[in-house]
Amino acid sequence: MTDTAEQATGRPTKLARDYALHYPVSRPLAWLKGGLRDTFTHPATSLSYGLAVFLVSWGIIVGVLVLDLAHFLLPCLAGFVVVGPALAAGLYQKSEVLTKGGTPGWREVFLTKPGASGQIFFIGVLLLLLMVLWLRTAFLLYALFFGLLPFGGWAATFELVLTTPLGWMLIGVGSAVGSLFAAFGFAISVFSIPMLLNNKIDVFSAMGHSMSIAWNNKSLMIAWGAIVVVLSAIGFATGLVGLIVVFPILGHATWYAYKDCSKVIDPTD
Repeated sequence: MTDTAEQATGRPTKLARDYALHYPVSRPLAWLKGGLRDTFTHPATSLSYGLAVFLVSWGIIVGVLVLDLAHFLLPCLAGFVVVGPALAAGLYQKSEVLTKGGTPGWREVFLTKPGASGQIFFIGVLLLLLMVLWLRTAFLLYALFFGLLPFGGWAATFELVLTTPLGWMLIGVGSAVGSLFAAFGFAISVFSIPMLLNNKIDVFSAMGHSMSIAWNNKSLMIAWGAIVVVLSAIGFATGLVGLIVVFPILGHATWYAYKDCSKVIDPTD
């Protein structure tokens, strides 16, 4: 079948093994170092970007509380990891300009390239839909374990979940299901969004390349994913203030992850 595909397309078929990078598990530390360097090179742009993410996040939190939808809060915070890569497009552009030796301005950071904006918007919508599906799944799991009980406030809910056998089972099952959603969202977006900025490629091909790289470099991606989760948790634990610095660092580092892995990507495949 491979020979037939090669004859039909006139070029070699890309096999799964071609996406293997053979990098050491410590490689993400180099990406993180690049993210730190770019964040504090012309820091006003990156930190302003982080401040914007902080303000929007708190605006969503306040809106959820005002509308008496506090039960949406934790799933929304969990879903942030899913949609986060789509929010960092401007940071990828800044890193690209710095990589080429240029001086990034506000335009490069806060406005995406016209040719890529539609595709990036599309993948942002897809990730948002994935987050909504995760929210509905979280509520379905809660209903399966505890029935259709009204939200009784954080204190009562935490007591119910943390001190009862059913609550412990919900934590286990919910964590497993949530991890699948997070892993899928991470796999399709970790390289696809920088790829859309850097190449003329459609969104589904970009997601396919991204997932292929993630699947064939699982140890590397688990290490990078762990760094993302830990730093994001630090940002959340500081009342989201830490996101002002953490989000730009992760955004720029993601660009370096893409550039490091782009040698196995041929957008014409």
